[in-house]
Amino acid sequence: MITDINQLDRSKLYSYSDYLLWQFEERIELLKGKLLRMSPAPSTRHQKISNLISSKITWYLTDDGCSIFVAPFDVRLPISEDLDVSKKYKNKAKKLPDGKMMTVLQPDICVICDIDKLDERGCVGAPDLIIEILSPGNTQKEMKDKFDIYQEAGVREYWMVETLSEFILKYTLVDDIFVGSKPYTNKEQIKSEVLSGFVLDVGSIFK
Repeated sequence: MITDINQLDRSKLYSYSDYLLWQFEERIELLKGKLLRMSPAPSTRHQKISNLISSKITWYLTDDGCSIFVAPFDVRLPISEDLDVSKKYKNKAKKLPDGKMMTVLQPDICVICDIDKLDERGCVGAPDLIIEILSPGNTQKEMKDKFDIYQEAGVREYWMVETLSEFILKYTLVDDIFVGSKPYTNKEQIKSEVLSGFVLDVGSIFK
């Protein structure tokens, strides 16, 4: 059992089995086995925006079969190509042993419509919608790596919320490739392609 983050070797690759043994306060994500140390507690503005978006989606999902989760919530993604794991696990993620699961992320907000992907430890497989709320602490490499992983894992829709410039980018998966939108700004509405009928007034979350 690891109780101090400094006991971890940043050059080593880790699996979900290792992740389950870590008993320290710092939040960690795994990107294809590599450690990603998350920022300390999100800012008040970050939390406020997250709460506003999640509450609007929650209200919309009242009579829907989908569920919404907010960080901290583990999403295990079977990214297999780099690790010589059979592609069959792409569609049967729960059969992938913990020791072979090398990507564990905590999106700010995610919506899951396939209840078979849920277990007591979080989500196994790609959520239908992921929303990440960006802040100055997010590095360009982190943003690119997560974009690539969400695309590779088959996330159907991905929103990036830019808190400083106050706009949202939407990416929709088309033939396994994310197709991006224009920036949605304060005076516009953004419509989800996955959650049919859900529309968000962008200005309402930045007020």
